[in-house]
Amino acid sequence: GVDRIAPQPLPRIEATVAKPVLTPLQKRTRLAKRTLAARGLVEAVTWSFIAREEAELFGGGDPRLALANPIASDLSDMRPSLLPGLLRAAQRNADRGFGDVALFEVGQTFASDEPEGQSVKAAAVRRGTARAAGVGRHWDGGAVAADAFDAKALGLLTALGVPTGGLQVVPGGPPWFHPGRSGTLQFGPKGVVGAFGEVHPQVLKALDLKGPLVAFEITLEALPAPKAKPTKSKPKLALSDFQPVTRDFAFVVGRDVAAADIVRAAQGAERQLVAGIEVFDVYEGAGIEPDRKSVAIAVTLQPTE
Repeated sequence: GVDRIAPQPLPRIEATVAKPVLTPLQKRTRLAKRTLAARGLVEAVTWSFIAREEAELFGGGDPRLALANPIASDLSDMRPSLLPGLLRAAQRNADRGFGDVALFEVGQTFASDEPEGQSVKAAAVRRGTARAAGVGRHWDGGAVAADAFDAKALGLLTALGVPTGGLQVVPGGPPWFHPGRSGTLQFGPKGVVGAFGEVHPQVLKALDLKGPLVAFEITLEALPAPKAKPTKSKPKLALSDFQPVTRDFAFVVGRDVAAADIVRAAQGAERQLVAGIEVFDVYEGAGIEPDRKSVAIAVTLQPTE
C-alpha cells in the first residue's frame, strides 16, 4: 500500500543558474525562425522528399539520395535545397487566389547519405508584391513586384550575430538563380554561406511556376561563430555633443568596380570621423564614357572633439 512507502525529505535546491543545454546551431535555428517571422514571412513546413527532376534542378539527383520505397512518385529523392518545396507552396497559394505570399522555412537538406552531408538551412521566397516594405496595392502608388534586393538576407545575418564586416556580395549565384539578378554571400572564396536573387526563368518553366519569384537560402552551419563578448568592456562609441555633417561625393569609376569597394575605401579614410556611408545614386549615360559609371555616396561625419 501507499501507506507503507517511507516518507522522504524534499530535495535540496541549490540557488545556481542552470547551465545552457542548447547548442549554438539550435539557438541559431530558433532565432532564425523568429527573425524571419518578424520580417513579415510566414513559416512553411514542406516535405523533405521531392521529385528527381526537381532535385536535379537544384544541384541534387545523387542516386544515393533516392528513396528505396517512396510514398509517391513525386517524392522520390531527399531534397538538396529548401527552395523547391517553398516555390511549390507559393504557387499553390497563387492558384487559390493568394498571389502575394512570403514564405520561409528552416530545416534539413541533404547533399549525401552520410551524416556529414546533412546541413541546416534557412530559406525564403517572395512572390508578386510581397516585399519587405509591404504587400499589395496602395492608393499612393502602384504595386511594385519583389526584386532581388528584397531577398537579400543581410538582416538575418545581423540578427544571428554574424559579423558582416568581412562579408562579400559577389554578383551571380547558383544555376537556379538568374545570372544577372542574383548574388552570392561569402566570407572569402571558400567561405560561401548562401545566395539570393530572382529564380531563373528556365527553372520557373520547368516547375510550371509563374513569377516573379525571388528567394534566398543560407546554410546556418557555414556561418562564422559570433565573437565572444568580454565580461567587462568599455563603451566603444560615446554620444557626441557636436552636430554631424553629411556630404555627398561622386566618383567616376569603371563599370566593373563594385559599390561595396567604394564604400569600404571611404570608410577606411578616417574611421574615427566617418559615422555612416550610403550609396544613393549610380549613373550611366550622357557625359560618362561607355565603360565607366558614376557612383554617388552620402558620408556622415561625426566629430567627437
